Amino acid sequence: MNDRAIGVFDSGLGGLTCVKELKRLMPKETIIYFGDTGRVPYGTRSRETIIKYVSQNIRFLKTFDVKLIAAACGTASTLALSEARDAAGDIPVIGVVEGASEDAVKATKNGRIGVIGTPATIGSGAYEKALKSIKSDVYIKSAACPLFVPVVENGRTGKDDPIVKILVDEYLRGIKEAGCDALILGCTHYPLLREAIAEYLGEGTALIDSGQSEAAKIARYLNENGLAAESARPARFFVSDANVYNFSALAGMFLGEDIGGDVEKTDIEKY
Repeated sequence: MNDRAIGVFDSGLGGLTCVKELKRLMPKETIIYFGDTGRVPYGTRSRETIIKYVSQNIRFLKTFDVKLIAAACGTASTLALSEARDAAGDIPVIGVVEGASEDAVKATKNGRIGVIGTPATIGSGAYEKALKSIKSDVYIKSAACPLFVPVVENGRTGKDDPIVKILVDEYLRGIKEAGCDALILGCTHYPLLREAIAEYLGEGTALIDSGQSEAAKIARYLNENGLAAESARPARFFVSDANVYNFSALAGMFLGEDIGGDVEKTDIEKY
């Protein structure tokens, strides 16, 4: 047993979808969450910039003596996971790609899998590589969705929202036409658009929440290695933007619970 906290980071709010599932699976775990709200989104940045941001995030979370770090960000997981592990040292770092890929291969019946993510995630080819390593003959249709993150970060998530409907049709039309029966939501922001995506693609398409898959992988790792906690302390939330109120207000939408005003601002550039 190990009561040290789990560190979780994302470019903004999306990683809270992983936190929600972690809290459900492992209610005794303590969470330290960092949302890089001052530098969101990551998905349109260069690889060099993403590596810099991720390394700083890791160094910040290490100040809390965490036992594991979750890179709850599709962009970070696909472009900077190796660098994140270097920065973390002997602290294990788990990303979103492997678990989601495994779950998608299990879910597909026709061997046709769609992947959506930020431009950086899709451009990395990481999901294609992971999926092919599990099932070499799988067909993959990928689509970059650059406007999904800012739409979600601004609270525009309803399936009847006209902006959401336009973007879903524009980004997912090719995946629908390709007949994919499993879709990886390759950014932890995207589950907030789940209703709109599900309605557009229809009941025959399984939606794979990368944050949920990551949380399940973390739970297995902790249990298998004797690192599960016996008692939890209150979660702590940190952001890099001074507007902590906006994060607090939107976080309830991701977590399904009110976190109140308990959000702290940190100067991430110091790390």
